[in-house]
Amino acid sequence: MFLWLKLLAFGVAFLRQDAFVKGAEPAATTPGVSPADSMHLSTHAGSVLATGLSTPPRSSTAAFTTRTPVTFKNASADDYNSKSLHSTISPVSMPANTGIIPTHTIEAPIVTTEEPCADIEHSITSVQDGKNMAEVTLKNLRPNIRYVILETDKNFTGDSGTYEVKLQRCMSYTVEFENCTHIIPPIPPESSKSPFKVEDQTNTSAQICWDGSLSCANVTVDCTGPHVFTVLNERCKTLNNLSPNHNYSCNGNARFFENDVVNQAFSIITDHGVPEAPEDLTVVSHARNVSVEWKQPSDISKGPIDGYVVTCNSTDGRYVYVTNHVCQNLVPYEKGSVSVTPYTKSKYNNSKLMGKTGTYYFETKSAEPQPVIDVNATLTADNAVQIKCKSQQVYGPERVFELTWENGGKEYFNNSYCDFKRENLLYLTNYTFTILVYNGEYRGQPVTKSIRTRYNSKALIIFLAFLIVVTSLALLLVLYKIYDLHKKKLSNSSEGVNLVTVKDDDRQLLNIEPIPSEQLLDTYKRKIADEGRLFLDEFQSIPRVFTKFSIKEAKKSHNQNKNRYIDILPYDHNRVELSEIPGDLGSDYINASYIDGFKEPRKYIAAQGPKDETTDDFWRMIWEQKATIIVMVTRCEEGKRNKCAQYWPSMENGSATYGDIIVKINESKTCPDYVIQKLHITNGRERTAGRDVTHIQFTSWPDHGVPEDPHLLLKLRRRVNALSNFFSGPIVVHCSAGVGRTGTYIGIDAMLEGLDAEGRVDVYGYVVKLRRQRCLMVQVESQYILIHQALVEYNQYGETEVSLSELHSYLNNLKRKDPPSDPSLLEAEFQRLPSYRGWRTQNTGNREENRSKNRNANIIPYDFNRVPIRHDDECSKEGERDSDDSSDEDSDCEESSKYINASFITGYWGPKAMIATQGPLQETICDFWQMVFQRKVKVIVMLTELKEGDQELCAQYWGEGKQTYDGIEVQMTDVNSCPSYTIRAFDVTHLKTKETQKVYQYQYHKWNGLDVPENPKDLVGMILNLKQKVPARAVTEDNRSTRSVPLVVHCCDGSQQTGVFCALMTLLESAEIEEVIDVFQVVKSLRRTRLGMVSTFEHYQFLYDTIASAYPAQNGQIKKNSQQEDKIEFCNEVEKTDQETDLITIDVTPSTAAENEPSEVCDDSNAADSTKGTESSTNGPTTPVLT
Repeated sequence: MFLWLKLLAFGVAFLRQDAFVKGAEPAATTPGVSPADSMHLSTHAGSVLATGLSTPPRSSTAAFTTRTPVTFKNASADDYNSKSLHSTISPVSMPANTGIIPTHTIEAPIVTTEEPCADIEHSITSVQDGKNMAEVTLKNLRPNIRYVILETDKNFTGDSGTYEVKLQRCMSYTVEFENCTHIIPPIPPESSKSPFKVEDQTNTSAQICWDGSLSCANVTVDCTGPHVFTVLNERCKTLNNLSPNHNYSCNGNARFFENDVVNQAFSIITDHGVPEAPEDLTVVSHARNVSVEWKQPSDISKGPIDGYVVTCNSTDGRYVYVTNHVCQNLVPYEKGSVSVTPYTKSKYNNSKLMGKTGTYYFETKSAEPQPVIDVNATLTADNAVQIKCKSQQVYGPERVFELTWENGGKEYFNNSYCDFKRENLLYLTNYTFTILVYNGEYRGQPVTKSIRTRYNSKALIIFLAFLIVVTSLALLLVLYKIYDLHKKKLSNSSEGVNLVTVKDDDRQLLNIEPIPSEQLLDTYKRKIADEGRLFLDEFQSIPRVFTKFSIKEAKKSHNQNKNRYIDILPYDHNRVELSEIPGDLGSDYINASYIDGFKEPRKYIAAQGPKDETTDDFWRMIWEQKATIIVMVTRCEEGKRNKCAQYWPSMENGSATYGDIIVKINESKTCPDYVIQKLHITNGRERTAGRDVTHIQFTSWPDHGVPEDPHLLLKLRRRVNALSNFFSGPIVVHCSAGVGRTGTYIGIDAMLEGLDAEGRVDVYGYVVKLRRQRCLMVQVESQYILIHQALVEYNQYGETEVSLSELHSYLNNLKRKDPPSDPSLLEAEFQRLPSYRGWRTQNTGNREENRSKNRNANIIPYDFNRVPIRHDDECSKEGERDSDDSSDEDSDCEESSKYINASFITGYWGPKAMIATQGPLQETICDFWQMVFQRKVKVIVMLTELKEGDQELCAQYWGEGKQTYDGIEVQMTDVNSCPSYTIRAFDVTHLKTKETQKVYQYQYHKWNGLDVPENPKDLVGMILNLKQKVPARAVTEDNRSTRSVPLVVHCCDGSQQTGVFCALMTLLESAEIEEVIDVFQVVKSLRRTRLGMVSTFEHYQFLYDTIASAYPAQNGQIKKNSQQEDKIEFCNEVEKTDQETDLITIDVTPSTAAENEPSEVCDDSNAADSTKGTESSTNGPTTPVLT
């Protein structure tokens, strides 16, 4: 039976051998598998075992024949080059490191009929060795049979029935034994649960990698998304053309012979993309910087904008995080560019991804050019100059060089290149010039140089010859004059003028020695003692008229109507002679005399005030004498009497013609003590150039007597000397008669010059000299004393006025201590201030019934300037008048007036500009409001708090709603608080007359318990604010005598803070109007009006520092009106209701045009008559006028 079975098996095998060997036909393709994946059993290299191959069933007879060894080789790579996102890799790729060379043929089976091939079973288990190995267990092995695994050259016997061996995955193996074969199908690869990894993500690509063990599997990656699909055919595959900042959902699948090895879902998140360019890029150009603004790109789908890189003119970029930037340190008037590049940060490495750049081209604005350099002035001839220079950076569209020639009046020259030539200059003369560059918008800082011309070498010989001729002629002329004079003396000795012989007039003169400067004060005190008897003796010893000098021309009938006073006439020997007009008898006469200076002959012309009929002669004299300065020390009308004709045009008329002289007014500036008019005169008969003339009128000489403070005349002298120059003719000085005030001013000017030059003065001798040149010069004794007072003032205190342009350097010098142990010049200046303690009486304030009204027993007002309060019943007539009109009659009811601790204070514009008072006591509140009402006060300045701790500094003199104080009703209508001060508005009503006044109170809060205010700018700001509430001042000829509404200022005692405030008010006005300040004189004047004013050095230094801070220096120049520009604290008080608006603005209305006209200075009809006692006759006052 067994034999038959073997024969049957052999026959079946034989019959099917051909089909088995040739079974690689296409028709045998497994359903569902592509031809490339189908199993091919062929002798050709590259045959691939069909997927899904399995061990044949043991019951099949054909199972034996199928155990023929079959080899596998990697499929061609061309079969898997698809470009889609599906990537299929052959599952039977042979690992390169196996070292197995597959057999390419299938051997013919050997048929053994002895015993059928037994079935071998196998099982596979994993091995964790990292080498992609699997442990294969072969079972059902027969003993004593040798088995060989062909692909590994392993052989063994089946004695144990099983055999375990480690085999490489992804391969198929053949086990051969006794002419039988057993096929182990390819071992699938082993993989982790998440073999797929995304690496190297960028904004448009990502690399997908998977475990190396899957290299023999078909790997398919399917990514969804709006863009492309990429096929991966290796261990890693890069996906390109992805969208930035996008999330792709992917699925990775590895199949091995239709079996899924792994299936993993994962994501690809691309990096941020490159941002778009910024939008709406705008640039605002300035001189040295540009401001750049832009908007964020509207498309931010590629990622957020993390910042911007701003590059200015190709410099290193600046990282910013806002949409604006300022490019600094640019060069003015230069083209440039600014580029803005947005960037975003990478999601993975924090690097910056730079976007598209937006660029804007600009041009910076012009700026001040740099000063010129290499200024070289050379003489091309004896009186010709060539000036060259070089410019630096111009910073503008143009390059124009401007030369300003200072000498002989300013002249201006422009050139597009720096090469100037000046010819026909004066010989042996120093010339100063400034040169700068102008760029069309700004002028650079001027560079000042000077050069001196040489003598005229060509004219030297001619001059010497001419000198010989002139000397000879002069000698002959002198001899002739001597002969002529001697002849006239013999013929008419009674009327002759003897210039040599001393006559009886000289016999009464005293022998007064010059006074050394160090003895000047003591000498003055000695002479002023005993009612000034020594001064009177000196003055009366000087002849009023020197009769030895003739006055024939002045007495001629055709000249008499040209004289203002019949007894004040010029001497013939030094009168000013005008050029004669043919046919006009006496046309050479004018009532004016040449006056010698200290050592300069004919430095002055003393003239009477022009009459209406002599104004033409006066201007003809100005033209012919080449005068450029006119000093007028009178008003046109005084005491309703005409003192001088107005001989210059008003600002409304602009110009006027006086004979042949055309006078044009260019500018008029009114100051408290003087008015300066800038005039220009031309001669209609001559073709010569016109001439600038400055007319300065002193308006503070009182109607009677002399100025109380000699400092006013020293100030006038400074103004006059600042206007004079070397080329000016004589200084023309006149009052009404041209002798009293005129002689006083000339005497002060000349004696100060002598004091500076020689350190001593001879006032007596110089007044005698003046009288020899014009009668009645220094007309009264008080004027003679005034000259001495001015000299003492100057010698004691010196010049303390300083201009704003020099203030900062001047103050630095004052504060310097050299050596440090010595007091500074500023401290020394403060120590020189007189205290004036006890210089005037204080009887009223020290009366027993008034002592309780004084908060501080040491601060009592002087009697001469205390503020009286009228009783309504005793001074009703005065009360019915306006207080502005009745204030001058205060003395009429002085004895019956009520007392208040308050003093009138002289301000910048004159006396009684302010009232300094103590903080009211509870029992003096009624008196305080009576004073406010009677004086029509508009503004109250409070510089203290009500209390400091438990100590009362000031009683609260106001309340909520209506308060009544002895017939005065006070209602607070508004309160406005600022950081440093509070403004309160009151309606003050007199209950009997029903008259209501608006009053504002400014309470400053930053001064309590401190020597000086915390912030000077706050105090200055408050002053500027309150000045708006003070009514505008009418400008008249007599600026100092015009009545004004006073400003009430109080602290605790009415002196400490009050004194500093009053001084600061005056100094700010002076700085604004005249651009000069004199802290010393302002404080000195305040100390004369009230005790305790500016009593400490800290207060004194504070005044200097505050003015310096209010007018800071910029580029060497003072910034005018800097208080407003610095935006010091202002309170725009009330814009709430109509009532409150009226409240705040009621007193701010400006003056009328007539009040603001500064050139109309001859209408003071309220002045008192001073002519009788000064210049109306040859007789002086019978009693001395002392100060």
